[in-house]
Amino acid sequence: SSWSTRRHRGSRFFWSALRQSKMRMALDIKRKFTARSDRVKCVDFHPTEPWILCGLYNGRVVIYNTQTEAVVREWEVTDYPVRSAKFIARKQLVIVGSDDIHLRVYNYNTAELVKNWEAHGDYIRSLAVHPTLPYVLSSADDMTIKLWDWEKGWANTRVFEGHEHYVMSLAFNPKDPNTFASGSLDRSIKVWSLASGRANFTLEGNDGHQKGVNCVSYYTAGDKPYLISASDDKTVKVWDYQTKACIQTLQGHVQYVSSVSYHPELPLFLSASEDGTVRIYNSNTYSLVKQLNYGMERCWSIATKPGSNDVALGFDEGTIIIKMGREAPAVDMDASGKVLYANHSDIFSAQLRGEDGQNAQDGELLQVPRKEVGHSEVYPQVIKYSPNGRLCAVLGDGEYTIFMVLGWRNKAFGDASEFVWGRGKGQYAIRERTTDPKIKIYNDFKEAFVIRPDFVPEGIHGDGPLLAVRGKETIAFYDWEKGLFISQIDGIEAKDIYWSLNGTQVIISTEASFYKLKYNMELVASFFDNTSNEIPDEGIEEAFTDAEEVLDKIRTGVWARDCFLYTNSANKLNYCVGNLMETISHLDRSLYLLGYIPRYNKVYLMDKSHNVISYTLDLSVVEYQTAVLRKDFAAAEAIFPQVPEKDRTRIAQFLESNGHPRQALKITTDPDHKFELAITLGELKIAHDIAEADKDDAEHKWKQIVDLALAGFQFKLAEKAMWRASDLSGLLMLYTSLADANGVTKLADKAIELKRYNIAFTCLLILGRVNSCLNLLVKTGKIPEAVFMARSYAPSRVSELLALWKEDLAQTNPKIAQSLADPAQYPNLFPEFEDSLKAERHFSTEKSIEDLAEAIQFQELAGQLDRNLIQELMYLAERAPLEQETESQGTEASLTKSQGSQRTEASERSEAKSAASEASVHSEAQSVASTHSEIGSEAATESEAETEKTSERASLSSEETEGQESQ
Repeated sequence: SSWSTRRHRGSRFFWSALRQSKMRMALDIKRKFTARSDRVKCVDFHPTEPWILCGLYNGRVVIYNTQTEAVVREWEVTDYPVRSAKFIARKQLVIVGSDDIHLRVYNYNTAELVKNWEAHGDYIRSLAVHPTLPYVLSSADDMTIKLWDWEKGWANTRVFEGHEHYVMSLAFNPKDPNTFASGSLDRSIKVWSLASGRANFTLEGNDGHQKGVNCVSYYTAGDKPYLISASDDKTVKVWDYQTKACIQTLQGHVQYVSSVSYHPELPLFLSASEDGTVRIYNSNTYSLVKQLNYGMERCWSIATKPGSNDVALGFDEGTIIIKMGREAPAVDMDASGKVLYANHSDIFSAQLRGEDGQNAQDGELLQVPRKEVGHSEVYPQVIKYSPNGRLCAVLGDGEYTIFMVLGWRNKAFGDASEFVWGRGKGQYAIRERTTDPKIKIYNDFKEAFVIRPDFVPEGIHGDGPLLAVRGKETIAFYDWEKGLFISQIDGIEAKDIYWSLNGTQVIISTEASFYKLKYNMELVASFFDNTSNEIPDEGIEEAFTDAEEVLDKIRTGVWARDCFLYTNSANKLNYCVGNLMETISHLDRSLYLLGYIPRYNKVYLMDKSHNVISYTLDLSVVEYQTAVLRKDFAAAEAIFPQVPEKDRTRIAQFLESNGHPRQALKITTDPDHKFELAITLGELKIAHDIAEADKDDAEHKWKQIVDLALAGFQFKLAEKAMWRASDLSGLLMLYTSLADANGVTKLADKAIELKRYNIAFTCLLILGRVNSCLNLLVKTGKIPEAVFMARSYAPSRVSELLALWKEDLAQTNPKIAQSLADPAQYPNLFPEFEDSLKAERHFSTEKSIEDLAEAIQFQELAGQLDRNLIQELMYLAERAPLEQETESQGTEASLTKSQGSQRTEASERSEAKSAASEASVHSEAQSVASTHSEIGSEAATESEAETEKTSERASLSSEETEGQESQ
C-alpha cells in the first residue's frame, strides 16, 4: 500500500512536468470595450465606477463609461501631450501630468480645474497615487521624483534623486505602501522609502536590462517579493527585490516594451510593446499563455482593476478593454456548509455555521473561520464537490485533479478542458481539448464510455440523472450508466444547465433568458427496464415536457428542494417555484451563490474577494407556496403552522396574487394589507374595526369605507365614515339626499369651523337661511356677491350691504364707489324694487326649514324653479286683497304647502289658524295653481307694458345721472 501511494505520487509529479512542457494555461479572453481616438499614452480604471480614464497625446483627457461606451467627461488640458493621468477617487479628482511640465488637478464630476502648478523642469512621465495616504508621486525627464501632499495644498514634501536619466515609471509596493520602485532610461530600477530621498537599493548589473527601463510593476498576490520590468531592450524581467536577483528574462517582442503589469486577480502578467502586441504570461511558470494583436498600432499603456478580470490597453488608435477568464471565483459548498475556494493557486476551506450569521443582518459580511488546506499545481478555474461531499475536483490549465477532502490527498487526475460529476459512485465525465473532441464517462473512477456527438461540443453539464452535452444551438442528453443517447433539444443556445435535487426538473439558461422543463424519469426508466424497448435514433420524445421560458438572465444558480435560487444580471437574488418568481433581496454588487442550508434557513453567497454573505429564506415558506401552486391545499394547511409569524404577510401576498384573497385575509398579520383585502372582499365590519384601531393614519381608510358602505346602503356607517374622513362634500350629498335638515345644520357649523366656506354657504342656502348666507359672504370678504344676492333674495338688506361695499371700494377707487347707486335713494333706477320688498315681507324668505325635500321629490317640485313671486303677489292682490299681515302669512304658508315646501315655522303657524280660514286659503291657493297658465299669459301682457315703462324710466334716469355727473 505504501509503495502504491509513492508510485502514484511519483507518476503525478512526472505527469505535471510533462503537462507543463506541452500545454498552456486555458484562458478565455473577450474584447468588451473599444473606443477610437488619438494616441492613448495612459489609461487608468476608476476603483468603483465603470469608468476608464485616458490621457491623449493631443493634450486631452477622456473618461469613458465601460458599460455603455459613452463619453462621461472630456476636456482639453493643454496643447502638449498628456503622458500620465490618474484617478484620486477618494477626493473625486483626476491628476494629470504633461509635457508642459505642469501638474493639474481636476474635479472629475465637473471637469473644473482645482489646482495647476509647475511641478518639474522637464516632461512629466509618470504618476502614482498612494493607496491610503494623501500622497502622489511624480517623475520626469529632469531625473527627479517628487512627493506631493494634497492635504497640505499640494505642497512638495520630498524630492528623490539618484537616477541619471529620464525617470519613466513609478509603482507603490502593495505589500508595503511606504516603499516604491522607479524605472529609468539609465537602465536601472531603484527601490525607495518615503522617509528618505535616497534609494534603498538598485536592481541592475549583468542580469539587468541592457537599455532603458520603461515600466515597473509589483506582484500583487501571495507572498512572493517580485516585481517585473519592461525595457527598450525588448525584454521583460522578473526580479526578487529581497535577494536583488533577476530570476527570469522573457523575450518575444520585436520592438521596445513600453508597459508591463501584474494582474491583481489572475496568476498572470502582461507586457505591451511598440510592435503592437500584448503578451500574456503565466506568473507561476513564466510560460506564454497568449499573444494579442488588435491592429491598432503601438501599445503604450496597461491598466488593471482590483476585484475585476478586466484589463485596459492604450494604443496609437484608441483604447481596448478585454475580459480575461471567469469573473466568478473558483468555489463550491457541500450540503454541510463546508466551503472550498481557491485564492490563486492556494486552496482554502471555511466552515459555515448557524451561529456565524445568527446576529448578522441580511447582506452583512460573515466572520467565518478559514484555513489553508493545500496548494494546486495548476491555476484552479473550477472547484467542484462530489455529490456525497467526500471528494473534490479541481480543474485548471487543461488538467483536472480529484482530491479526497479529508487529508487533501490525490485520488485521480488527467487532461480535460471540462469536468462534471455524476450521481453514482466515482462517476464523472470530462471533455478533452483535442482535435477529435470527445466526452469520456467514468464509473467508479474507471473509464466506461466514450461519446462522440454529431456536433462540435462546447461544454458538458452534470450533477443530474443525465449527462448534458452542449453544442452551439443544441443540447444532447446521455445516460450515465450505459452512455446511451436519451434526447436532444435544438434551437437553444445554452449557457448553463441546472438539475433539481430529485432530478425531475431542469433549468437551461441562455444569455437572455432561461427555460424550465420537466424530466420524465419514469418514462426513461421504463425503456431500460423493458429489454424489448429500444431507444429510437432520435431519442425519447417525451423525456422532457412543459417547457416554459422566463425572461431573466441567470448569473449563478442552485436548487433547494423544489425551489430554484439564482442571482441575475441586475444583481438581484431571486427564487423560482413553479410559475412564481420572487425577489429575496437587491444586491449592491456581484455575488455568487454557494447554496442553501435548510437547518439555518440561510442562503449563502460569496463575492470576488471571497467574503461570505447570507440572506434569510425559510424553506417552510417555499414549501407552502409550492403546495398552493400544486393546488394541494391540505398539504399547505399542514405546512402553515411551521411558517414564522414574520413571513405570514408575505404568504398572504402570495395567496392574493394567486387568486386566493379570502385565505390571505385569514392569515395576514399586516393591518394595512388586511384592510385592503377586507375592502376588496366587501368585509365591511373587518375594515371598520381596523380603521377604528388605527389612531395615526386612518383618514384614507375611512374614505374607502365610505364607498363600500354607500354601495351596501349602510347610510349610518357611511355618515360616520365621512365624519371620520372629514369628507364634507360627501356629507352634503348624503344629508341633502336624505333630506336631513339637522345634519345639514351640523355640517354648516363644522364647515365654518374648518373654513370650508363653499360647503357652509351651500348648507345655509339649502336651509333657507338667507341672512346667514349674506353674513358669511361679508365675513369672507365677498361683499359685492352679498349685495347681488341680497338684490335677489333679501332686498331689505341691499342698502346696508351696499354701504359696506362702497366703504370697502373707496379705499382703492373712490370714484367708482361714488357711482354705486342705492335703491333707497334712486328708486327710479331700480324698477320693481318696491315690489321685491313687498314680496320679501309677504313670503317671509328668512324662515327656518326643518324638513327638507327628499331627492326623490325632485320631479314633483321641479315646477317651483320657474315661480315668479312678484307676479304671484300681484295676482293674489287682485283676487283677494289682504287685510291683515297675518292673513298674508297664512296664505303664503298654504301656497308653500301646496307646492311642496317643507318649512317648519310656516307649518307651526298654520296649525294655529282656524279650520275655516285654513280651508279658505287652501282653496285660494288651488285657484292660483289652476290658473297658472293664465298668469303666464297675463304676465306676458304686463311684461310688454312694463318694458315700455322701463324704457321711459331709463331715459329719465339717464338724464338725472348726467345732471349728477355735471354737478
